[in-house]
Amino acid sequence: MISIPELKKLLSTPQQIVITTHHKPDGDAMGSSLGLYAYLVQKGHHVSLITPTDYPEFLHWLPNNSDVIVYTEQQEQSINLVNEAALIFCLDFNTLSRINELGEHIRKTSAIKLMIDHHLEPEDFDDYRHWDINACAAAQLVYDFIVNVMEEPEKVNKDVATCLYTGIMTDSGSFRFPSATSAVYRIAADLIDLGAEHWRIHQLVYDNVSENRLKFLGYCLSNKLEILRDYNTAIISATKEELERYQIVTGDTEGIVNYALSINGIKLAAFIIERTDRVKLSLRSTGDFPANEICKKYFQGGGHRNAAGGASDKSLEETLADFKAVLPEYKTQLLQ
Repeated sequence: MISIPELKKLLSTPQQIVITTHHKPDGDAMGSSLGLYAYLVQKGHHVSLITPTDYPEFLHWLPNNSDVIVYTEQQEQSINLVNEAALIFCLDFNTLSRINELGEHIRKTSAIKLMIDHHLEPEDFDDYRHWDINACAAAQLVYDFIVNVMEEPEKVNKDVATCLYTGIMTDSGSFRFPSATSAVYRIAADLIDLGAEHWRIHQLVYDNVSENRLKFLGYCLSNKLEILRDYNTAIISATKEELERYQIVTGDTEGIVNYALSINGIKLAAFIIERTDRVKLSLRSTGDFPANEICKKYFQGGGHRNAAGGASDKSLEETLADFKAVLPEYKTQLLQ
C-alpha cells in the first residue's frame, strides 16, 4: 500500500487518471465518481470516467455527465485509456468482477490502483485503500478523502458538492437508513452550504420517472406481489417478457423492492427479475436481518446487511423456489 504522503506527492502534478465504478451504476456510484472527477480536474489532472455499462437516465443531469465513457459502447477507447493511466480510482466496489470485462484490463495494467469503497470483504487488487464499511455511501468517503486525507476542502465546489450529495442521499435512502448518522447529516449540511441544491437534487432523482416505469410499478404491485406471512417476507418477481412489455430500461426497476419492504410487518423483501443472461435478485431487510448473508451463501452476491444483491443461472421459477427454500433457515430471525 502506498502512503498518504506518497499519494499527495503523486497527485501534486498532472497525471493520466481513470475513474471507474461498478456494473449498472446507481446514484452513489455516479455521484461519487463524478464528484471525484470534478475534484481531480480542478487539480489539473487528465481524467477519464469509464462506467462498465450504461446507467439510469435520471442520473444524466449530474455535472460533467457528458464526459462519461461507457465501456460497452466505447471498448477500444476505454481499454486504451486504462492502459495509458498512471492511476486508476475504483469507486463503490471492491472486487474486480463487479466491473465485468473491464476488471481484467484493470487487473493487468501497471497503474496504481486506488479503492474508495464501503462494502464488505475487499479483494486485494489495490495499492491504496480508503475503505469503511460503516460509511453510508462511497460519496461520503470521497468527501472525507478530499477534505481530510488530501486536506483540500476549498476544492469542494458546487459541482463536487452536487455529485456527492446525490450519492449520499440515494445510498442512505434519503437519509432514512441507520447508516445516516449525525456525521452524515453534518456532511450533507456542508455540501448544501457549498452549493448542493438539495430540493432540486431530490426532484431530479425521484420525481423524474418514465410513464413506462410507473405503469410497470403498478402492474408489479397489483399482479406480482407475493406475501409470505409465515416468514414476514414479501416477493416481487418479473419475467423477461414483462420487462419487454413495459419497455423497461436501465434504472426503471430501481427502488421497486422498497415498496415490498414498506408493507407492515415485512422484515425481508426480494425483487427477482429475469434478465437476458441471468436472473437477478435484489434484497432489502429491516433491523439486524442479514440480507447480504443470503445473497453471499446462495446467490453469488453480497452487499450490505440491509441491502444486497445476487444472481442465479437457473430459471426464474427455479430461483424463486430456491429463495423460498432458504427462508426456513432464517425463520426465527424473520419472526423476531
